[in-house]
Amino acid sequence: MKEKCRTVIFYFILIQPFLDLYWFYHGKLAQVLPFTLPTIIRILAVFVIFCMFFSQKQNWQKLGRDKWLSAYLVLLVIYSLIHLWHVRTFNSLNPSGYNYSAVSEIFYLIRMFLPLAIIYFTKEISFSQQQLKLVTEWLSGLFAGTIVISNLFIISLRSYETGFISANIFEWFFNSNIGYSHMASKGFFNFTNMVGAVLFMLLPMMLYYLLNDFDWKITTLTVIHALAMIELGTKVAALGLIGGIIACLIIYLVHCYLLHNAKKNGKAVIAAILIEIASLAILPFGPAIQRYNYEIKLAQQSDHDLSQEKYELNRGLLRYSNDQQRDEFLRSYIKENYYAYALNKKFVFKSYSYQYDPEFWLEIMKEPGEMRMQNRHLEKAMLDRVVQTNNNHLDKYLGISFTRQTNIFNLERDFISQVYSLGWIGMLLFVGPYVAIALYGIIEWLRIKSARTYLVSSLLLAIIFILFAAYYSGNVMDFLTASLILGFVEGNLLIQIKKNKKTA
Repeated sequence: MKEKCRTVIFYFILIQPFLDLYWFYHGKLAQVLPFTLPTIIRILAVFVIFCMFFSQKQNWQKLGRDKWLSAYLVLLVIYSLIHLWHVRTFNSLNPSGYNYSAVSEIFYLIRMFLPLAIIYFTKEISFSQQQLKLVTEWLSGLFAGTIVISNLFIISLRSYETGFISANIFEWFFNSNIGYSHMASKGFFNFTNMVGAVLFMLLPMMLYYLLNDFDWKITTLTVIHALAMIELGTKVAALGLIGGIIACLIIYLVHCYLLHNAKKNGKAVIAAILIEIASLAILPFGPAIQRYNYEIKLAQQSDHDLSQEKYELNRGLLRYSNDQQRDEFLRSYIKENYYAYALNKKFVFKSYSYQYDPEFWLEIMKEPGEMRMQNRHLEKAMLDRVVQTNNNHLDKYLGISFTRQTNIFNLERDFISQVYSLGWIGMLLFVGPYVAIALYGIIEWLRIKSARTYLVSSLLLAIIFILFAAYYSGNVMDFLTASLILGFVEGNLLIQIKKNKKTA
């Protein structure tokens, strides 16, 4: 039964790229059931793994003997019940209350638990190093290969905005006017930031196999992986590739010349350096740099002479004395002038509508152009306003619900995002374990000599990379494709630490 369970988890992790295909979340496929089909498949798959694993009596007994884990599970259940009770009522300026749904919130809590279960099952069932290598190579091949091939044939979805790209990588070098949104390619996947974070996480593992098991196959896969990170066009993917290769080479050299537990391979090092040089050569022509330059230009334009708009604003505010007239004027002014202030239309009209709180957007328009251009600043400001309006001190500890937060806008900064949706307690219970396992791995690496293997270091680096990406760009910890793969990697880290501690 243990072998069957291991096989199910192995293939379950491998199908994650297919479950993130764009069409599962948009169009007819997204409307087949009340919840997306990939999420239902994932819940059912983890339930099957649960049943298979606990069909063995000794596994129940082992769980019962683990008092810390049992206490944690009890805390999760108690917190979830209190959280659902807390978020059922809410005060807001928007009469819809941001469309809270108790069923959706319960579904979200279940989703957040699934990767935590995968960590436990992966650790208990124990995967071999060869199986970990196969999973890593297949995940890289599926994600990166899809992006590179679809870019080559100009059939890739855009990383930014909707529709398909207009040019492949070869055209980047001959046409500087393509525009980053027409260049950046995410293959056929749904969430750009999530794909970038997963590729960033897999990079140390791909370089581990390149430097440790050098051959033409792994070299080709690593080249494709690097190319996909450039073509995706996010800062995390592009800059993560450059910095990531350097970090991985440093780790490798430490294990070769200080710890003396890694194989020296000059050809592999040269291959990694050549990939770095080629990436540095391509990057200036790629969408990430193009987007960065565009944002600088847009920020400068947003600080253009607004004297005429400000004159109209001040004249209108002086003209109307009562609140109702003032609000009507502000609504009209914001609707006509939001573009001049370079405000995100989606934020103003949909996420936190100017119709219900024009005073909020008036305060935003008074900010410098550079601040108005920062989406994460506006996302946080909108959520802060919503929390302030609700005026419930328990929101800090129990959250305002994931449903409400995403119906406003999903804050692109994980950990902080979960503080809004789940509160500090929920964030620590549902997201904290990922950080706790990384810290545990670092402590054990420092404490126990036998745990300082090259593989353990690479796994730790992979986890640190994705946690950094989650904080920097968001859309990772709440999205199962990334969190389930992270759960599998963390489970394997625990396997390797436990195995190497026994040899101490």
